[in-house]
Amino acid sequence: MSKQQQVTINPIKNQRKDDFLFILYAGGLAFLSYSLVYALRKPYTAASFEGLELFNMDYKVVVTIAQIVGYALSKFIGIKLISELKQSDRLKFIIGSVVLAQLSLVLFGLLPMPYNIGAMFLNGLSLGCMWGVIFSFIEGRRMTDILASILGVSMVVSSGVAKSVGLYVMQTLHIGEFWMPAAIGAVALPILGILGYAMNRLPDPTTADIACKSKREPLNGSQRWELYRNFMPFLTMIFVANIVLTILRDIKEDFLVNIFDVSNHSSWIFAQVDGLVTVVILVIFGLMIFVRNNLKALSILFGLIIISMGAMAVISFGYKTLDLAPMTWLFLQSLCLYMAFLTFQTIFFDRFIACFKIRGNVGFFIVMNDFLGYVGTVIVLALKGSLQSDINWMDFYNQMAGYVGVICCVSFIGSFIYMHQRYRREQLQQGSSITPLVKGTPTVAVEI
Repeated sequence: MSKQQQVTINPIKNQRKDDFLFILYAGGLAFLSYSLVYALRKPYTAASFEGLELFNMDYKVVVTIAQIVGYALSKFIGIKLISELKQSDRLKFIIGSVVLAQLSLVLFGLLPMPYNIGAMFLNGLSLGCMWGVIFSFIEGRRMTDILASILGVSMVVSSGVAKSVGLYVMQTLHIGEFWMPAAIGAVALPILGILGYAMNRLPDPTTADIACKSKREPLNGSQRWELYRNFMPFLTMIFVANIVLTILRDIKEDFLVNIFDVSNHSSWIFAQVDGLVTVVILVIFGLMIFVRNNLKALSILFGLIIISMGAMAVISFGYKTLDLAPMTWLFLQSLCLYMAFLTFQTIFFDRFIACFKIRGNVGFFIVMNDFLGYVGTVIVLALKGSLQSDINWMDFYNQMAGYVGVICCVSFIGSFIYMHQRYRREQLQQGSSITPLVKGTPTVAVEI
């Protein structure tokens, strides 16, 4: 090999090595950070609060509604807050949020019923914007799709780990249901502060990153409405599907100990199942980097989520006939649900923006999905809790999961057909280039 060839190849190898190390480091920081957010938010779901009622509703349902109302309000506020947050204020925001969240958990253990319900509302309010803040450290980079996938799967594994740690603290350390969340939060808080400091020291996006993904800027109100109006049928179907997906995910996360009998299993059963689901989804999402064509990538993603939703409907409606082992049922339900949910939380809208050359960013899509979904969760829990206090959670979840699977299949098939028709029509009208559909902000390009 000549010296000239070596000079050409070595920089490429060095760049790939640097990219790989950055993915490990930045992705690891993001993954651990959001996992610890769950340690401040979700451990209470391991408690059953058996026999307790409030306002003629199951006490755990009331606690969950209070936290989700705070979380949804925080998401709504975050539409403006996160988009305007300066880079220099990110670490301050993280520290302030986690301190407030831990204070709320202390108040949850300290205050008697029903006053501690307000503490859980405060907990949700303090943590609702954390996803946006953590995501801001990794967006706008050539490796953002991979980093976003790593961050996204933290939702899966951390939910199970939070429940398992909660069970361990109650069963082994003999800490009560009301003080268990504060005990876990006391450990998570300082670690999360250190991780936030490390993320704050990540290098800014390079010139190559900006050239590939462009400098990130938000969409204002008129631009968001123009974007929605231009893709109204497509986005309406996607939003409806994601609302019911979010509702189902929240019910699964918050009431899994009521749905799934843990008496014959280790307290770490949830962490084991969700860990396996995480590995499977991360491998699938990782393979998407080899699909360079954005329309083809979107088509593959649609195929995966349609199959997942169809399988979830069959498993849910036929769970008695299929007579699956509890562990198998839990794994399949989790895999089908998170395959669809995480697709829209991570890589789908980046590919959608790149495919149709939309000028803007993905914040509008994700925040709208989350806000509408959490509002829907509150409504479902309130109606279910007021109509029936003694809930058979297994039957309730399977019925809901079955209907969600059917609704999502119809919505995703309709979205898939619309997307291809819209793409072909615009290609015929405008040739190989597609005029940007939202004016006034730079084009977001995704290079895979």
